[in-house]
Amino acid sequence: MQTLDLIVIVLYFAGVAAIGYFSSRKSLTDSKSYFLGGSGVGWMAIGASLFASNISAEHFIGLAGSGAAGGLAVGQFEWLACLILILLGWLFVPFYLRTGVFTMPEFLELRFNRQCRTYLSAISLIAYVFTKVSVAVYAGALVLKTILGWDIWLGAIVLIVATGAYTVFGGLRAVIYTDFFQAFVLIGGGLFLTVAAISQVGGPSVLFQKLPLGFFNLWKGVSHPDFPWTGILFGAPILGIWYWCTDQMIVQRTLAAKNISEAQKATLTAGFLKLLPVFILVLPGMAGHVLYPQVKPDEIYVTLVHNLLPTGIKGLVVAGLLAALMSSLSSVFNSSSTLVVMDFYHHWRPQASEKELVRAGQASTLVLVGVGLLWLPLIGLMSNQLYLYLQSVQAYISPPIAAVFLAGLLWKRANGQGAFAALLTGFVLGSLRFVAEILLKLQKISPESFLGAYASINFLHFAILLFVVAGSVLALVSLLTLPPTASQLQIFASTEGPTETNKKAPNAAALFLILIVLAMWFLLSPLMGFKG
Repeated sequence: MQTLDLIVIVLYFAGVAAIGYFSSRKSLTDSKSYFLGGSGVGWMAIGASLFASNISAEHFIGLAGSGAAGGLAVGQFEWLACLILILLGWLFVPFYLRTGVFTMPEFLELRFNRQCRTYLSAISLIAYVFTKVSVAVYAGALVLKTILGWDIWLGAIVLIVATGAYTVFGGLRAVIYTDFFQAFVLIGGGLFLTVAAISQVGGPSVLFQKLPLGFFNLWKGVSHPDFPWTGILFGAPILGIWYWCTDQMIVQRTLAAKNISEAQKATLTAGFLKLLPVFILVLPGMAGHVLYPQVKPDEIYVTLVHNLLPTGIKGLVVAGLLAALMSSLSSVFNSSSTLVVMDFYHHWRPQASEKELVRAGQASTLVLVGVGLLWLPLIGLMSNQLYLYLQSVQAYISPPIAAVFLAGLLWKRANGQGAFAALLTGFVLGSLRFVAEILLKLQKISPESFLGAYASINFLHFAILLFVVAGSVLALVSLLTLPPTASQLQIFASTEGPTETNKKAPNAAALFLILIVLAMWFLLSPLMGFKG
């Protein structure tokens, strides 16, 4: 790493610090200004923030690695997100904004009962603290050690403290505006690497000639271990609805919008930006497969950065990686503090003043920063594989959450007893899958046993199974118990009839985005000769 690269990285940190400082200067006198940015943030900033908070170091390493190993198929998750983001803006956001909720668990209480709220709050917080914070710290420290040669402890401390500072004092507004800046940095770095990698191969036509046709096929067979078309078409959207439409870390940004149409423009902005990762992350990985066939897929991205980029540009790409890491970490800090304060502290102290709620939010964010630092001694003890296991927990309990939210919005007969029964059923079945998978990896159970077969189901197919079971439990219990009360159906009263959504929704842009995704699906399919 040359001096010019280090200067670029220092300038990046200076930019983040400046944006965080100026964002935090705005008065944070009440909970709405701290947790929701005063509900006055522009749609472009929110859209870029949605994109940036989603992109993490695992995206850089994982998408490039998957591109090197198997081609474009991993991009299905990115392009499906474009469609799910439209669903967020057109189905979910109108309910969220008109009910004035701060958190997704709060919405579940309005529609169902307090039990559902407590469950989702607790599950979300546990997942954030024990998976997202730890993974972000681990990945960040690893990147800084691998590329910059920093001590792993020093790198982690710098990331946590720098991110925590602007999150604690600036609230959601500071998080969104730093995300806005970071989105441009990570896109810029990705574009430079894409151009460099494809140029080194000899251009797009040479890349096309040197790779198997199967690398350009988005639709894999039903038996494909990672991306079966059945799982992509029916399972991935379930996980996508949970992540993009019901997860506090993502949805909280849309709650900062001035109104519904602004929120819809924001989700569309994020949707168009989600077209990019295939081109700035997956394609470089595919080029890396041609240039460095002997390199392991997970090492392709770092290899490309080291070998292809000139001085200065290398610093920009590293800054892009840091931007992704800090954006993810700030999202976890901010959304976790919102859950702690609005779902637990405010319930415990309903008489708390607005100023007290803001201070509680800042204090809980500081605690989370401390938790991030406490993970440091464990980093050396935990392997990559264990981190993957920890991350998979949420994937196994998210389909029931998606089922409950969808039923709550689309079926008025769904009640609190049915929703809570579905959440508990999903939790038990998901936890069983998690335990069975670990036992199978440790060879404690046979692949031919019931648990072994249960653990071996493709995770996308498992998402379909769990969604159907949870939805069936919800429907059955709801029909066998009393219908929801009038107050629990009040969310529909506030969204029925002529609304701002119908008048100002950017429907043409949404249709254009849908057509782009459909065109990609068709052009990169067996129908166009791409098989394998």
